Amino acid sequence: MDFETIAKKDKEYIMPTYGRFPVALEEGHGAVAVDCAGREYVDFGSGIGVNSLGYAEPGWAEAVARQAAKLQHTSNLYYSEAQVKLAQRLCELSGMSRAFLCNSGAEANECAIKLARKHSFDTYGRGRGEIITLQNSFHGRTVTTLAATGQEVFHNYFFPFTEGFAYAPAGDMEALRNLVSEKTCAVMIELVQGEGGVRPLDKGYVQALRDFCTEKNLLFIVDEVQTGVGRTGSFYAYQQYGITPDVVTTAKGLGGGLPVGACLCTEALGDVMSAGTHGTTYGGNPIACAAASYVLEKVGQPEFLAEVREKGAYMKAAIEKMPGVAGVRGLGMMLGVELTKGNAPAVAKACLEKGLIVLTAKEVIRLLPPLNITCAEIDRGLAAMEAALASLQ
Repeated sequence: MDFETIAKKDKEYIMPTYGRFPVALEEGHGAVAVDCAGREYVDFGSGIGVNSLGYAEPGWAEAVARQAAKLQHTSNLYYSEAQVKLAQRLCELSGMSRAFLCNSGAEANECAIKLARKHSFDTYGRGRGEIITLQNSFHGRTVTTLAATGQEVFHNYFFPFTEGFAYAPAGDMEALRNLVSEKTCAVMIELVQGEGGVRPLDKGYVQALRDFCTEKNLLFIVDEVQTGVGRTGSFYAYQQYGITPDVVTTAKGLGGGLPVGACLCTEALGDVMSAGTHGTTYGGNPIACAAASYVLEKVGQPEFLAEVREKGAYMKAAIEKMPGVAGVRGLGMMLGVELTKGNAPAVAKACLEKGLIVLTAKEVIRLLPPLNITCAEIDRGLAAMEAALASLQ
């Protein structure tokens, strides 16, 4: 189909829940996507941090095809070698002990919320189920994870939201302490607030928060849906903060393009979610697990993570010199570009016209390139970004 036909049918048959750019992507290789008219785009967004190894990485495609030809799905009522392999490697790389496999970040966060509340119920009884999250956070689009999200803009339309959440200003330990009561069971944070504008939390604050949760017998949950699987230059971002959470959630880049997520926990919490307390039909799908296991084989290598840090630093230094840039913040290859004037959507549109795909997050341009992007692809994308920024000055 040509673009006009695709756009017409989209309008006719698909709910209008997305503000789409006028491009229909058809294929891709490495960090370069191709639209239905044959035009190429360097992709600094990777499907919102999902295509961690870019498009059509040969080994990834082979792992997916091999599993698809063997067994595409089986009920979770039976054991699965593909699940066991993925869960074991996730635990080894994260330092956690158990995994619940699911399909998305929102589902992983739902599991974390249920785990925290059940642990509290089992330990203290009913009435201690409140979870504190941070203002400007984002934890998903289900009714419960929207309630957990500390942004008022998302708290609309879908009333009543799930109760049991309170919101503390990021970085303010005193304010968080004042929110804790006899009803509190956990604290849940992102170490870099992605949808909130790519804002890393202060290391001292995070360490103080970890100590406080231990002191008050509160579970400490870290949402690594966007920051995880090498995105920030360590396998999980918390490994740069010198802390160990009780619960970690992960998704996005985990499957390299297929829907898979996980909720990970320490050994002490390993048996909280017993048979019948939680579940999913598609979670732990063998094809998705095979894809994720291949991603971990690549991303889990120390030399790969070192390259992520190096590439992120190179991009940051180059972008800081561009016209219209006030600064660049973030960790690894999760970067937020602050603008001196104009607005992020206008810059994203200009970048697209120059052959570059970028994302936005509040007032910044958000960059989440494939982790294995080549130096040549980086330079090609940076040239397009500089041209786009210059055209708006």
